[in-house]
Amino acid sequence: MIPNRNFNFPNPIKFGAGRVKELPEFCKAAGMKKPLFVTDKGLAGSDMVKDILANLDKAGLGRAMFSDVVPNPTEANVLDGCKVYRDGGHDGVICFGGGSALDTGKMIALMHGQKISIFDLEDVDDWWTRADASKISPNICIPTTAGTGSEVGRAAVITNTRTHEKKIIFHPDVMPKFAVLDPELTVGLPAKLTAATGFDAFAHCLEALCSPFYHPAAEGIAIEGMRLVKENLAKAVKKGKDLDARGNMLVASSMGATAFQKGLGAIHSLSHPFGGLYNAHHGTLNGVIMPYVLKANRKKVEKKIERASAYLGIKGGFNGFMKFVLALRKECGIPHKLADIGIDTKQLDTVAEMARRDPSHGGNPVDFSVKQYKALAKKCVVGDL
Repeated sequence: MIPNRNFNFPNPIKFGAGRVKELPEFCKAAGMKKPLFVTDKGLAGSDMVKDILANLDKAGLGRAMFSDVVPNPTEANVLDGCKVYRDGGHDGVICFGGGSALDTGKMIALMHGQKISIFDLEDVDDWWTRADASKISPNICIPTTAGTGSEVGRAAVITNTRTHEKKIIFHPDVMPKFAVLDPELTVGLPAKLTAATGFDAFAHCLEALCSPFYHPAAEGIAIEGMRLVKENLAKAVKKGKDLDARGNMLVASSMGATAFQKGLGAIHSLSHPFGGLYNAHHGTLNGVIMPYVLKANRKKVEKKIERASAYLGIKGGFNGFMKFVLALRKECGIPHKLADIGIDTKQLDTVAEMARRDPSHGGNPVDFSVKQYKALAKKCVVGDL
């Protein structure tokens, strides 16, 4: 059993089995006296949520909850939560669940006192300075999936329902005051979601490594995150009660989100429009799209992949790494092509245009044109690797 540990990078992280029981202490340390607990409908009625709310109530922190969180959260979803926050007189947010719940909770903490649209705070230049920082409340993030790493980030992904584009909303003050990485909370995650979220974490590490920008520290974190996924994802998928595998995947997830400040790439710039247009699961999309983008980027990333392969114990350089990715996808049940999850070729022009505009595009080693994105997107849909 991995021992409980406290880390302080990039924010205070409380790691270990059972750490969620310490939540009242973390709330008080963050200055919360009346937090709003934000989660999704699927978790709201679970025994673990009931236990957490009872523990908060016993500590005098109440049991107020907002659970109307939708997959791929929208501005309207966030505003609904802001109303509950204001009406209840809350002073902080506990974000509990997968990436959608964490992102929604963080955005409620950011937006409940603002007088501008959430999209006025998109991660562009210094747009974050448009927010009234004095109106931003503290938040604590507790992930129940190991994928997005939102618990260690200063941003959230919100879907613009008018354009179907996923936008990154940023403010430095939405960095969680505490991240609680408790592997016991992920034990009940189904194998399919364990695999999908795990590939999200792996994509974050892989794209951070391959990004052409200079950030050696992020590259080091990314490679070690990849090792943790390589050695633990299949175990977590097949043996869901393996707390060491679950714990290592939670750490890998937080490492991926720490590393991707170096940049992401075309895996994400394609998965974002496909997710926005087809409402498909982000992690699954990343897992399916990964080898197609890896192959398209080969000339620019081959040396980095060879170095990573040596560290990961993968023989055969780039080709060996590609075989590993395909084998891990198959072992974990990730589909080979987007058509397998109901995505067609009817909107490829739109996908390509959106991918080119996506902020993740700027971190891709190859500057794909709209035409190149369309061809690559089609390969992902039909399985032409």
